[in-house]
Amino acid sequence: MVYDLKSRNVLVTGGSRGLGALTVERFAKEGCNIVVNYVSATSAAEALVANITNTYGVKSVAIQADVGIEADCRRLVQESISALGGLDIIISNAGWTKLGGFGDLNSLSSDDWDKCWNINVKASLFLMQAALPTFNVNPEGGVFLITSSCAASNPAGSSMAYSVSKAAGLHLMKCLAATQGPKVRVDAIQPGLLLTEWGAKFGEEKIREAIEKAGLKKLASLEDCAEAFVYLAKADTVTGAAVRIDGGQFQH
Repeated sequence: MVYDLKSRNVLVTGGSRGLGALTVERFAKEGCNIVVNYVSATSAAEALVANITNTYGVKSVAIQADVGIEADCRRLVQESISALGGLDIIISNAGWTKLGGFGDLNSLSSDDWDKCWNINVKASLFLMQAALPTFNVNPEGGVFLITSSCAASNPAGSSMAYSVSKAAGLHLMKCLAATQGPKVRVDAIQPGLLLTEWGAKFGEEKIREAIEKAGLKKLASLEDCAEAFVYLAKADTVTGAAVRIDGGQFQH
């Protein structure tokens, strides 16, 4: 039995650009009403809302919130419920990192580590806490999906702080899945290097090395990641799963 996405109410954090924006478009195409969360990209979020509203005829709003702040997480969920008339799916996509020498223990400050932890781990907990009463009274429960990373399962990535926080976020996903059923399904995707505006900051040499390392000689695509979210949202017998999307870049 497939969980029908049509007319579902969906919140996508970090939804104004990159993977978040493509995920917003993909769920709108399925007939979902969408909240596009953003921190500072007001114009991009509003343009995306206008585009999916006009193209797919769904209800969509942009809501500003910094998911690294607990109060903002809780406000974002409540405003999403008010704006859409309910909430069925959360895609906890917003993340944060900073490029640093992976083996250099001083490349990121204590504040940087805290920011990674707040956005990459605690935000998902706070969003779930705020949404749980609504999920539990929904006739078909709720779906909570997380953008993790291959860095969660491998000592690699933009920084050690990012890798460690993504590992914690992935384990949080497993803990939530193990405890919040049968009403709530919780899953994650684990992209490898994505060639977004952020991914380009790694530079041509590192990108070329990553492609060469990948078994398929190509990197994860945003399209595959967005499609994986759609699959996980629909798959009502799947929970606690992490879908690796990396072109064979890593062995997990």
